[in-house]
Amino acid sequence: MTLTPLAISALGLLVEAPMHPYEMYQTLLERHEDRLVKVRPGSLYHTVERLNEAKLVKVTGTEREGNRPERTTYAITPAGRRALTSRISELIKQPVREYPHFPFALSEGHNLPATQAISDLTSYAKALDDDIDDLNAILTAVEADGIPEAFWLAGDYLRTVTVAQRDWIRTCISRIESKDLIWQPQLG
Repeated sequence: MTLTPLAISALGLLVEAPMHPYEMYQTLLERHEDRLVKVRPGSLYHTVERLNEAKLVKVTGTEREGNRPERTTYAITPAGRRALTSRISELIKQPVREYPHFPFALSEGHNLPATQAISDLTSYAKALDDDIDDLNAILTAVEADGIPEAFWLAGDYLRTVTVAQRDWIRTCISRIESKDLIWQPQLG
């Protein structure tokens, strides 16, 4: 079984302590991990079931509180820990070619009038400013809470990349406005 980002997140939580999927979901949201991985309750429950079938996690108990549905608690197995560390190692030692939408849109952006491209890129840069503000607030809070840097390193990476992207876009806007970048060149 190839571990998806959500499976990695679930196993990572189970390294900390046994949990039931709803607790995992709440913890991922509290930690703002939804900025790193798409987190949906149904997907998380399905992922935990797949991990259980693959014997990467095991059931450690079941409980019911009042009228709430029964909650099954899971713990990581030794095989799960090996799969987790192996997959993380694969992902951090070799870049993976991803196909994000923004660079693709940039490759075809010359089909827009320059004024629209400037307006759209300005909107994008403003949205990145909002993301940077959110990331700054999150990182300030976790640092103030004394959470070790290794646990929020990905947030710092996201902030750094987002700042670089925003700055690049602003430079691109300036180049289009000054006509240093000819926006709709004629070929041939």
